[in-house]
Amino acid sequence: MKTAVFFERDGVLNLCPTHNGIQAVPFRFEDFLINPVAPPLLAELRASGFILIVTTNQPGITSGLLSRNELDLMHAFLRRKVPLDDVFLCPYDDESHPSHKPRPGMLLEAAFKWRLDLDQSFVISDKWADAKAAQVAGCTSVMIDSPWIGDDHHDFVVPNLTAAIAKIGRLQESRMPAGRARAWQ
Repeated sequence: MKTAVFFERDGVLNLCPTHNGIQAVPFRFEDFLINPVAPPLLAELRASGFILIVTTNQPGITSGLLSRNELDLMHAFLRRKVPLDDVFLCPYDDESHPSHKPRPGMLLEAAFKWRLDLDQSFVISDKWADAKAAQVAGCTSVMIDSPWIGDDHHDFVVPNLTAAIAKIGRLQESRMPAGRARAWQ
């Protein structure tokens, strides 16, 4: 089975300004800015054999704040700039929907599609809902410290995306049999 790293999109792979303590997620392609450290860091993960997947709640689609065309433009641009294998999204504002994080539906769907071992996979995010979905699905959560990580379960909290990738590298290295460990930067 394969292992994956799942990413929250907003605030991790793309930059989101904060207004009054709330992340301002983009509703227009012009406002969608890739985190400049993401492409080389994700290329390192991919070279190490991970499947790279975005899981994102996008309730702006059902509320009418975000058009599907704008979202598709954002995701096409993201996939051109960042080495991703797949993007899973939940367009519903209904927190009881099985794909709406903190529920693990997107992780489970990806595991089925890609034949993933979720117990050996990781979730990187700056939001508590991803840590909860990771916990329920059996993934290891590596949370980027933010006002949105909450007080619930987190496996690891790190200061930024660079530290998150380094942490996964060290964890993955410790799982490898002796003599096969790869040096991570």
